[in-house]
Amino acid sequence: MKKMMIALGLVVILVLGAISAYAYGPGYGPRGKGGGPCWGGPETDKASSLTPEQKTKLQELRQKFADETAKLRGTLLTKKLELQSLWTNPKTDAKAIVEKDKELRDLQNQMRDKGLQFKLEARQFLTPEQIAGFGSGACMGPGGGRGQMKGRGMGPGMGPGRGPCF
Repeated sequence: MKKMMIALGLVVILVLGAISAYAYGPGYGPRGKGGGPCWGGPETDKASSLTPEQKTKLQELRQKFADETAKLRGTLLTKKLELQSLWTNPKTDAKAIVEKDKELRDLQNQMRDKGLQFKLEARQFLTPEQIAGFGSGACMGPGGGRGQMKGRGMGPGMGPGRGPCF
């Protein structure tokens, strides 16, 4: 019975996560019309300095990043919810909370590593002038602040449902 409740809870969490992702609708974030000042975002001067070929490569790279990190993002969400559940349960052992937090940090570090790889790959097809003009490659857009959920997330420029901005 307990296993069935846990499985059912995880399914509900995944469904709610998918629903919230679709709630933003098309055009949200760096791949759409609502992106912040990121490379390739339509409303920035920085985006206009990219050639059409660079914009295409960047779009392909973003899609690759999204595809490669989809499972990791789902696992991150699950771990965050499990940790929240542990914190709200008065009978939870402190050791269990510490272990779950460590698992979550490990996953966040994996996501940061993937974001760094994205930036390094994107940097390969930019000119030296473009690299100098964009600084660190971090951006602030919708969901912005430092990382997902305003400071508790994946790293600079990676708000809800977003990849690293470039």
